[in-house]
Amino acid sequence: MRDRLDEFGTDANVVLVMFSDPDDIDTYQHTNRLPFPILIDRDRSAYAAYGFGRGPWWRIWGTTVVRKYIQLMTAGAWRKLHTPVEDTMQLGGDIVIDAHGVLRWAHWAKGPADRPSVDELIAAVDAAR
Repeated sequence: MRDRLDEFGTDANVVLVMFSDPDDIDTYQHTNRLPFPILIDRDRSAYAAYGFGRGPWWRIWGTTVVRKYIQLMTAGAWRKLHTPVEDTMQLGGDIVIDAHGVLRWAHWAKGPADRPSVDELIAAVDAAR
């Protein structure tokens, strides 16, 4: 997405909202080369306000996630793994809010990897103008 930010137009702002520990945000932003601001919602009140609920364990900890952890462990990366401090069952999503503060479009994730395409997001922003 960061490669296509200019397609959103100059009147649109992309903001990432996370509930992670503030100390982890800078590292995450730098590692992923995110050129947009990150807001911290520690108590997940914004998540609740927009209806982003918690997912069932079978969607969060499905075969893809388990397979990835097995790969990390067999590669010796298990030493770097730590117990999560966040709610790993919290689902996210994507929303588009117009210039008047009205929610115009939303995608409520069904699992951790469920995200709309960049084309869908750009179309939603264009429709909200």
